[in-house]
Amino acid sequence: MAPSITSASAPAGPVAATEPEKQKEYASIIPDEDRLAIQRTISSVSHHDMPTIGYVATGDNDEKYNIFSERRKTVIVAIVSFCGFLAPISSTTVLSAVPEVAETFNTDGSIINVSNALYMLFMGISPCFYGPYGNIYGRKWVSVASATLFTAFSIGTALAPNLASFFVFRILTAFQGTAFLVIGSAVIGDIYKPTERATALGWFLSGTLIGPALGPFIGGIIVTFRSWRDIFWLQTALAGAATVFCLFLQPETIHVRRSQELEGLPSSQKAKKMWQWLNPFRVLKLYRYPNLLLVALSSSSLVWNMYSLLTPIRYVLNPRFNLSSPLQSGLFYIAPGCGYLLGTFFGGRYADHIVKKYIRIRGHREAEDRLRSCLFFLGGVIPASMIVYGWSVEKRVGGVALPVVMMFLQGVAQLFCFPSLNTYCLDVMQTRSAEVIAGNYFMRYMFAAAGSAACLPAVRAIGVGWFSTISALFLVTGAGATYVTALYGKTWRVAIDEKKAARKEGGNHV
Repeated sequence: MAPSITSASAPAGPVAATEPEKQKEYASIIPDEDRLAIQRTISSVSHHDMPTIGYVATGDNDEKYNIFSERRKTVIVAIVSFCGFLAPISSTTVLSAVPEVAETFNTDGSIINVSNALYMLFMGISPCFYGPYGNIYGRKWVSVASATLFTAFSIGTALAPNLASFFVFRILTAFQGTAFLVIGSAVIGDIYKPTERATALGWFLSGTLIGPALGPFIGGIIVTFRSWRDIFWLQTALAGAATVFCLFLQPETIHVRRSQELEGLPSSQKAKKMWQWLNPFRVLKLYRYPNLLLVALSSSSLVWNMYSLLTPIRYVLNPRFNLSSPLQSGLFYIAPGCGYLLGTFFGGRYADHIVKKYIRIRGHREAEDRLRSCLFFLGGVIPASMIVYGWSVEKRVGGVALPVVMMFLQGVAQLFCFPSLNTYCLDVMQTRSAEVIAGNYFMRYMFAAAGSAACLPAVRAIGVGWFSTISALFLVTGAGATYVTALYGKTWRVAIDEKKAARKEGGNHV
């Protein structure tokens, strides 16, 4: 098996693979429409000739992944993880303070939960814009701009004089925050080899998942002793720190900015190209690939489950266990948070292990192989934990320990799923990775918005047991979609790209 491993990452020199061999190897993981760009990169042709930019990954042997030292890469991952922590923690920190916020604005807690649903909705819309911006202008300055605006809108939320302004500033904050998630994933794709990405993404995603879990605990402490507005002053301070980190410590990692294609063009052509690149429907059109659609649905089942579990805790567990303060209910959020933290150490590494295993079997890498690493957790561990959690609360059995253990297990299992699904988005269409990630986050947060808005009315209507069962069925469906993609994803991609090529060729002959 050794020669087959070497062929996937052969060193430069007399024993290095020939050009045709390299191109054949990469063809197994790169869609037909993008192979031309990769062949040009291998041949050292000017980047101005490349049809799409983003970052172009040509395998573990690409020197682009050696630009930064391991220590520098660690610092970069720490920065993007901290930034990725901000938007998700803001989505849930207010959950422990919903009754207090509702009282301030003379409304009901379900209305404040609608503000959280709108927060998720605009987190989903945002990537359709920030994904292309990251490809055009680079990662660093998009990060700095979004961090600065996130800070400004956090101040607006803290000072909101009425319910309408509270909603508006929350929405504006959400629109900025998702940029960290898209850009952070793209940065990791820029600097890490394909067989190392999931491990780095595991650390990055831990910030995006620990945030929602620990946010209500932090919010519970603040609202127990201070005003709910102090939650957003803390958020402002964290966002200000992120702005400083992005400005002074985050380097530019993109290999080539797409803005270089605009040099020397007249204004009309520049405007036309910018519209083509920034058109949000360009991101949504990626769903014509069934593999991207199904993986997005699988990711959405996880996010639906996470937010529909976390959102109603104060209204579900406080009455169940006769808790009286926000701090007491906030303690329940520690369980999934600790699960996310523990999963960080193993989930990404396991996904990379599965990729290397199939390289040994096949002699080359296929993007769909890593999806196999999450099937057991997505279709087994998380749905089972959700059902046990829901019905133990519904039937008042198991005391405090049982739901806490189930929330912990879900946290661990999710870190075995997200690195695999996210890294697949980076690998499968590498020249448009930021847009693929953006499309994936768009669908995720549409379902997160639906879960946040629907969970409390649904729990009141049918009970937490049946609602948890519905979430579990969604997860099992997501696992089925992931399994089908692992089997047939490459075939679907090739078939669609061949149809596109045939249509283009037919148009050229007309």
